[in-house]
Amino acid sequence: MFFDRVKINVKAGNGGDGCISFRREKYVDMGGPNGGDGGDGGSIYLEVDESLRTLVDFKYKRHIKSVRGVHGKGSNKHGKNAEPIVVKVPPGTLVKEEESGAILADLIQHGQRLLVAKGGRGGRGNARFMTNKDKAPRVVENGEPGVEKWIVLELKLLADVGLAGYPNAGKSTLISSISGAKPKIADYPFTTLTPNLGVVDLGEQSFIMADIPGLIQGAHLGAGLGHDFLKHLERTRLIVHVVDVGTEVEGLDRDPYEEWVQINEELSKYSENFLGKYHVVVASKMDLSGAEERLEEFKAKLPKEVEVFPISAVTKQGTKALCHRLADLLDEIEEPIIHEITDYKVTIALEEEKFQIHRDSAGTYVVEGKELTKKFIMNRMDSDEALMHFHKILVAMGVIKALKKKGIKPGDTVRIMDMEFDFVE
Repeated sequence: MFFDRVKINVKAGNGGDGCISFRREKYVDMGGPNGGDGGDGGSIYLEVDESLRTLVDFKYKRHIKSVRGVHGKGSNKHGKNAEPIVVKVPPGTLVKEEESGAILADLIQHGQRLLVAKGGRGGRGNARFMTNKDKAPRVVENGEPGVEKWIVLELKLLADVGLAGYPNAGKSTLISSISGAKPKIADYPFTTLTPNLGVVDLGEQSFIMADIPGLIQGAHLGAGLGHDFLKHLERTRLIVHVVDVGTEVEGLDRDPYEEWVQINEELSKYSENFLGKYHVVVASKMDLSGAEERLEEFKAKLPKEVEVFPISAVTKQGTKALCHRLADLLDEIEEPIIHEITDYKVTIALEEEKFQIHRDSAGTYVVEGKELTKKFIMNRMDSDEALMHFHKILVAMGVIKALKKKGIKPGDTVRIMDMEFDFVE
């Protein structure tokens, strides 16, 4: 089963919680804090595996979740970091962030690895909060939440040569004749419903050929299965137009030249990437009666610079010359430029505000924001000292100052996530 686009949810592990602990040893008064830090949560990576050719493994596994780090312990024992999860993907996988549509990376090289969800940092134990003024702090951090997001994986086949043409033009028969590919072949349109890859081995030279299902007029708008398959031609270095000059259907005005023109239009309208690609024309089914006459009429209409190779995939007439010419052309054509591969970094045009403040219908001041939410979750609200520590965080972030600008007065209610408290000077 060919599966070339999937949306998956990735959830990295939370960091382990820090520990509150104090030294309790005989003859040691006021031993001080010795709570250890929590371990980091497990991150999630994508890694290219050249043995894969489809994204079908994700059909029944749309949610990937890593584990949290181990909690810290007393005696300054830090929790263990969680092991990362490595998910295998085929070469040619384009990774996008679902919410923003930003391209994270284009994974094409075997072993290439991309971080898509970073595990949360482990929370600090109370030993980290000891100061000259506070020798026995009861402040501790919970683990940082791991990153969670939806990402889109889109597979674009990596092939040297792509076969383009109308349904039943002879593409599948050609690739089965010159390579080890075994596509379904029958004498009716739309026999091929999924792309097929085949390796053409010429001894010292070899290349990969992709048989793309037949295109129809309007494919660039999604007609038929246009959008699903045109993308697989984008990365090919050389496009071979397969045109049927052997079949004459009674009652139908079938013109090989018009089909060639329409396929070119569909390619150019779908993407500008096709404009600079080298194109070769294959006139197929030359073993059928009347093919020679139709071939001459077809060639007379084509521009002189277009190379035409008459073949019969059934009798193998002309296939050897075609393969050697394609190999020579590939030696002359430069490798395509793929999206620059980077580590996991998403550029955001406008930096998000650390927090926002608004009043609800009851007059409560509601403070929200990703950064603030993370600080709130990591702060353990189980003691007056912990609450004072969180107050210092609010001051440092500018929340208190912003509330005053909004006109808050002592006694007004402030809500952060599910916690409400009265504002005091």
